[in-house]
Amino acid sequence: MSDHSQAVAALRGQYRAIPTGSPVRLAKPTSNLFRFRADQPGGLDVGRLDRVLSVDPDQRTARVQGMTTYEHLVDETLRHGLMPLVVPQLKTITLGGAVAGLGIESSSFRNGLPHESVRELEVMTGDGEVVVVGPGDDLFRGFPNSYGTLGYALSLEIELEPVRPFVRLRHVPFGSAEQAAAAIEEVCAQRSYQGEPVDFVDGTVFSAGEQYLTLASWADTAPRVSDYTGRDIYYRSIRTRRTDHLTARDYLWRWDTDWFWCSRAFGVQHPLVRRLVPKRYLRSDVYRKVVAWDRRTGFSGRFHKAVQEPVIQDVEIPVDKLAEFLDFFHREIGIEPVWLCPVRLRDRTGWPLYPMDPDVLYVNVGFWSTVDLRPGEPMGSRNRLIEAKVAELGGHKSLYSDSYYGEDEFWAKYDGETYRELKKRYDADSRLPDLYAKCVLRR
Repeated sequence: MSDHSQAVAALRGQYRAIPTGSPVRLAKPTSNLFRFRADQPGGLDVGRLDRVLSVDPDQRTARVQGMTTYEHLVDETLRHGLMPLVVPQLKTITLGGAVAGLGIESSSFRNGLPHESVRELEVMTGDGEVVVVGPGDDLFRGFPNSYGTLGYALSLEIELEPVRPFVRLRHVPFGSAEQAAAAIEEVCAQRSYQGEPVDFVDGTVFSAGEQYLTLASWADTAPRVSDYTGRDIYYRSIRTRRTDHLTARDYLWRWDTDWFWCSRAFGVQHPLVRRLVPKRYLRSDVYRKVVAWDRRTGFSGRFHKAVQEPVIQDVEIPVDKLAEFLDFFHREIGIEPVWLCPVRLRDRTGWPLYPMDPDVLYVNVGFWSTVDLRPGEPMGSRNRLIEAKVAELGGHKSLYSDSYYGEDEFWAKYDGETYRELKKRYDADSRLPDLYAKCVLRR
């Protein structure tokens, strides 16, 4: 903790040295955001804030610095037979990032979102002060979905839960979205399906007539385990295997090797290419760097006749509206596959900047690709169409990627009144960007 205190003091010194009016950013080696901006020199060096400070196996808690990646944290907690209550799918998502933004995974139907298992949060605010806040504090409640516009997470105390050596997976097919939605409701209410317990739930939609729920449960033994970190590709196995087994660690990172299915854009799913690419490069952070380079150079656009719009989004839809949303999505957008992940808030108090109803079971729908625009169709038109449909169905949209809301509409959806009160209290001089400016205007 003395090293941590020194790192915090150094960061505050860096912050004070930035001239008033100059932009503030973090100098992070990786990012999982898809709001690309022009490169800016410098930035706050947070390299000393990337460690697991302690794990308490008895209390099932961990004290973690804000820039610690989930990959690093999971390696530490698994040694104690524990894991975070929710482990977002990609290895280089940081604890601070998952709390200031949003995270989700297949345990979210029972454990909510990552910030709901935080017990204490140490924040350097926009005013440059360091505060420690807990569930009864306004900043603690308003920090999720603030995306670094109120301050930066320096350390967090989080809850952990026990693991077992293996995870047994069942890939259950459904012929319609209505059937899949009904099964999601049943599984999440009963935490079982067809007489077998369910500890994890997510789903994959390959087409309107082909969707699967992957229902997973802890296991002490396994007849054999699969390996999707090399030649075999996890999402393809969903269509060909009804049951499967993975180690606990490989289950948590099953989506990272191929960035769900998005690695196909880089050719690494071709069997020959797959043999040639070292396993250490089959990672989401490597692919994301390639995408960032492509956005800067426009390289891939030279090979497409049509103008392409990136449609990279995660939205939460009430489960009783899921079939309607997917019908719209197949008809108007046409991206496949699509990821499904049910989520219900644990905390009934709620989180003002992302106001989900704690009585509602939502399904996160994730889709990450590009769409060819029709002649004359403006850039952003498909994303705006999605935003309108999500609002119509009473859903919510994450802000890690492109957003097109008007300012009044944005603040109506993300509780502008509460945000402005927090901004005035913790960043009175507006040294950090405003949430709308950052997430919509990309400033």
